[in-house]
Amino acid sequence: MNILKSFLIAATFGTVAASAAQAATDPALIQRGAYLARVGDCMACHSAPGKPEYSGGLPIDSGHGIIYSTNITPDRQRGIGGYTEKQFADAVRRGVRADGTHLYPAMPYPNYAKVTDADIHALYAFFMSGVKPSNLQPPQTSMDFPFNLRWGMAVWNLVFASDKPFQPQPKWNDQVRLGAYLVEGLGHCSSCHTPRGVAMNEKADSSADAQYLAGGDLNGWPVPSLRGMPHWSSQDIVDYLLTGRNRTAAVAGEMTQVVAHSTSHMRTVDLDAIAAYLKSLPPVPGKSPTVKPQGGMATIRKLTAAKDLTLGERLYLDNCAACHFVTGKGATRVFPQLNGATVINADSPAALVNVILAGAATPSTAKAPSVLVMPGFAHRMNDAEVAELATFLRQGWNNRAAPVTERNVKAVRATLTSAH
Repeated sequence: MNILKSFLIAATFGTVAASAAQAATDPALIQRGAYLARVGDCMACHSAPGKPEYSGGLPIDSGHGIIYSTNITPDRQRGIGGYTEKQFADAVRRGVRADGTHLYPAMPYPNYAKVTDADIHALYAFFMSGVKPSNLQPPQTSMDFPFNLRWGMAVWNLVFASDKPFQPQPKWNDQVRLGAYLVEGLGHCSSCHTPRGVAMNEKADSSADAQYLAGGDLNGWPVPSLRGMPHWSSQDIVDYLLTGRNRTAAVAGEMTQVVAHSTSHMRTVDLDAIAAYLKSLPPVPGKSPTVKPQGGMATIRKLTAAKDLTLGERLYLDNCAACHFVTGKGATRVFPQLNGATVINADSPAALVNVILAGAATPSTAKAPSVLVMPGFAHRMNDAEVAELATFLRQGWNNRAAPVTERNVKAVRATLTSAH
C-alpha cells in the first residue's frame, strides 16, 4: 500500500500515539518522515548553499523585506531541538513558534494546516532523530514597517488562514483523493499557483474554488494554471515533476528547485496521483487571442526562406533555431517546444524575457542526471533586440501574445543585475 495512503487511513481511525523517545528509536517512522520532508520541499527553503542541511539562512525576498529561513535542525540552542511534538505541529500548521512568535506565511503553514496528525508525527520523528544538529544562527529577518510587527500576523491569520483539515470531495476516487491531499497539503502548490489578494493572501484555499491553482504571479514571474492542464497528458505531468522535463517542456525559474529538492525524490505512484488530481480539475477558460498569430506554416516557410526577415526573426535564426528549429517544436525531452508554450503565451512576458537574458538549466535528477543548459543572452543582446526576439516568439507560429517592449526588458534586466 502507498505509504501516504496508509497515513490517511491511520488519520481516519485515530492519531498515532507515541512519545518522542519511541519515535527516536523507530527507523521506519524516521524514514517515512524523511520522505514527507521531501514532499513538503523543506530542504529548498531551510538549506542555504554551502551550509548544513536544514540549518536555515536562505534569503527570501518578500517584496517588503528579506525573510531568512530558520534553523530546523534538532540543535537545542539554534534549532528546534527543544520543541515538543505539539509545539512542532503548531509551528508547521499554525505558523506559531514555541516562544509564541508568529511566522510569516513565506512558511506555507496555511497549506500545511491540512497535514494529518500521522504525517506530523513522522515529520517530527525525522527532524528530531534523522537530521544532524547544527548550531548555525541564520541572519535576522528584516522587514519594512509595519510588516516587521509580527503580532500583526495574528490578525492576518484570523482573516485569511484556515485551520480546517483536508476535506476530500465525494466524487474523488482513492487516487485523486491522494493526489489532492499531496497538492493541497505538503506539496503547497497553491502558494505559487493560486492568485493572491492585496494582503498577499491566497484567493482560494481548496479545490472546490475555481480560483484554486488557477495561476498567479511570483515576484514578477507569471505562474501558470495547473487546473486540468489540457495541453499535457498525465504522463507529461509525471515526467516533468520527476525529471524536470517532458516531451514538450523543460523546467525553469523557481520550479527548478522544487523538482531538484522535492518532486524528483517522490514515488511514481504519488506523482501519478498528483497528475490524476490535476487532470480532474476543470480547466481555466481559454482567453481570446491578444493578437493574430503569424501561423505555423507561414512562420516555417519564412524562416526557411530566410528572406525579408524582421529583426526578431533574424535573431531567432542566429541564436535559437539550431536547438528549437524553424518549426518551433524543439527536440523531445531535450529542447523545449516554443510553439504553444505557456511561458511564451503568458499575459506577462517577464518569464520569457528572464529566460532569454539569464538562460536556464534543468536539474540533475536520478531519472535524468544530465543537465541541459540554455545559455543566457544578456551580454549579447541589448534591450531592443531582446524585445524584438521575444515579440517574434510571442506571435510566431500559433503563439498569440502581445508584443514586448524595451521597457519590459529593462525591468527584467534590472532584477538580474540587482541579484548579482
